[in-house]
Amino acid sequence: MSTLRDLKPGERGVVVGWAGASPPTRLLEMGVLQGTEIEVVKLAPLGDPIEVKLRGYHLSLRKQEAEQIEIARAGESS
Repeated sequence: MSTLRDLKPGERGVVVGWAGASPPTRLLEMGVLQGTEIEVVKLAPLGDPIEVKLRGYHLSLRKQEAEQIEIARAGESS
């Protein structure tokens, strides 16, 4: 299973789960829910933070947060 951290700018995926036992409340509050399509827009020079686009808005996530989001890349079956 891939995580959001594995995507490169311009790549998309769909949120399929969480790396931990339960989803992080902060991410749920920001709209990062299972079934949400998410696209990596750009990475900061050192790779942290990561700018993503989901639900029509842009969001910056830390690498640590992105590693908790399991995704299925576009074209992959889950």
